[in-house]
Amino acid sequence: MALPRHFDLNLLPIFITLMRERHVTRAAQKLHLSQPAISHALRRLREALDDPLFVRTDQGMQPTPRAEALLPAVVQALGLLEEGLAPPPAFAAATSARHFTLATTDYFEELLYPPFLSRLLQQAPGLSFSIELITPQVLSEGLQSRQVDMVVGLDRRVELPAGVLSTPWFEEEWVCLAARDNATVGDSLSLAAFAGAAHVELADISGLGPGPIDECLGAHGLGRRVISRNLNYIAAARVVALTDAIMTLPRRMAERFTALLPVRQVEAPLALGALTLTLIQHELYARDPATVWLFDELTAFAQAFDTRGVR
Repeated sequence: MALPRHFDLNLLPIFITLMRERHVTRAAQKLHLSQPAISHALRRLREALDDPLFVRTDQGMQPTPRAEALLPAVVQALGLLEEGLAPPPAFAAATSARHFTLATTDYFEELLYPPFLSRLLQQAPGLSFSIELITPQVLSEGLQSRQVDMVVGLDRRVELPAGVLSTPWFEEEWVCLAARDNATVGDSLSLAAFAGAAHVELADISGLGPGPIDECLGAHGLGRRVISRNLNYIAAARVVALTDAIMTLPRRMAERFTALLPVRQVEAPLALGALTLTLIQHELYARDPATVWLFDELTAFAQAFDTRGVR
């Protein structure tokens, strides 16, 4: 006979305790329930299973053959439920050989990724990582299919597909880079002077549309003339060093180039605001222990880098 459609699974632990104790009062004490509550539960079990289950004899409450037959199945079923409903174990990074794939910006890969990886491998030497470009396909499909575990360093203003979660992660100032002997640019730029300068920028290979700089200029009815689009920061900075063009980039990246090339920092227009980088993941895997661990490690790293300048 099938169970009733609305069978109360809470009755099953009571049934197991009654089978073990063979006594209503002792079962109530074990379960920290009242004796009437146990008696009521037993009545409901009898009605649901169409069997007396327990019969009073001179030797006390004795289970019926149906009750004896049910016990192993009920114990096994509850064990499976407890196992299935238990929270997943924490991610054991120290012994894991997990491979993570990150889609990132040049800024993260060049400046933050090397010290981040070095720090992780000290505590989790078996881990490995792959770096990919951020593309619309990564955001719409890669995260959902878990081909990419997390997108690191994308600007917060990018529009995201449904189910994709974005968390502010790291903030950087925009600054400009100019050649040391560039007499057309002073120590700072107004928005009008910024728009009127020649620019070098990174090529947009992501297909995600206008970046925050062009959005800002557009909001003020301005545009800019780009004389060179380069695939990486170092090539773009070298162009700046040999021309009268400027380049806009995060301050910590600019600091690298002022030490390597004949270039100097120029304060960017205040209207450009700050660059807020994000951590992006798919809601499907946001509670997965490995994803939670990676998110926490990236967050802790960003805080340490921001306060102490991790090298």
